[in-house]
Amino acid sequence: MLTRIVAAAAGAVAIGVVGAPAAVAAPEPAPPAIPDVFTYLPLNPADYTVNGGKWFAFAGPAGVVCILDSLKGTYGCAGPLPGAPQGVNLVSAGPVGLPAFSTTDTPAYADAGPVRPLPPNTRLTFRQVACGADETGVIACFNSRDQVGFVVGPTTTYIGDNKPPPPPPPPVDPAAPPA
Repeated sequence: MLTRIVAAAAGAVAIGVVGAPAAVAAPEPAPPAIPDVFTYLPLNPADYTVNGGKWFAFAGPAGVVCILDSLKGTYGCAGPLPGAPQGVNLVSAGPVGLPAFSTTDTPAYADAGPVRPLPPNTRLTFRQVACGADETGVIACFNSRDQVGFVVGPTTTYIGDNKPPPPPPPPVDPAAPPA
């Protein structure tokens, strides 16, 4: 009798252990949406032309220089990026695709020389990319074709997208045979 009780208890423990759900780490929260800089007042890019007419450049948070490259269609901000991953001093992107963080040995946009900030709630635009400043000094650059961009603020720098989430997968019919 004692053997049966021990065997039943061991079976119940085994079922409980096997049937217990595995601990799953919570997904990392998505970064906030990139502000819609296309709603900001457009500025004349000629007023921000530097580097022999190749770039439209402006100042971001302290020590940060941002550019729109009128030859290559690239855009980015370089300098001490607040809240960026350790050692990163550049966030940039090409004319297509998601921006990326990187580290450069020399200041990436030093050729811009002295640059001035954008007035609050204004933007510079080149093709499908716009970079703008809000009333708090936050810089956002956004590629409207790919719905991606980045934000450089006084305390944080992040890359994100404004793409709608994918639709949920269709419900699984438990009676259907496996595929």
